[in-house]
Amino acid sequence: QVQLVESGGGLVQAGGSLRLSCASSGRTFSSYTMGWFRQAPGKEREFVAAISWSMGRTSYADSVKGRFTISRDNLKNTVYLQMNSLKPEDTAVYYCALDSSSPLIRRGPEYFGSWGQGTQVTVSS
Repeated sequence: QVQLVESGGGLVQAGGSLRLSCASSGRTFSSYTMGWFRQAPGKEREFVAAISWSMGRTSYADSVKGRFTISRDNLKNTVYLQMNSLKPEDTAVYYCALDSSSPLIRRGPEYFGSWGQGTQVTVSS
């Protein structure tokens, strides 16, 4: 069993920055992918970014490319999402998730079997 705990959400003005953290504990895997998703009210959960833990490769949604950066700290088993130049349309609940089946990045939420509880990010205009 894997536990994922997000932190770092909050309220920020447009153009501001936030850094989300996701600490993982419990069962470990030899190769896996950590991802960030978000869900705004009335919308489906969407892929934001992901990082292949063993290879360090990253992938981003077009809507956040160039503004968000995903990174990892192997010693702390923590993944981060640095969000810069935030826009009101970035407002959502952000979830971190684990795909333990593949070191290759797959963007569909159906591939991620473990999820955190979510953290709210609100960007005011």
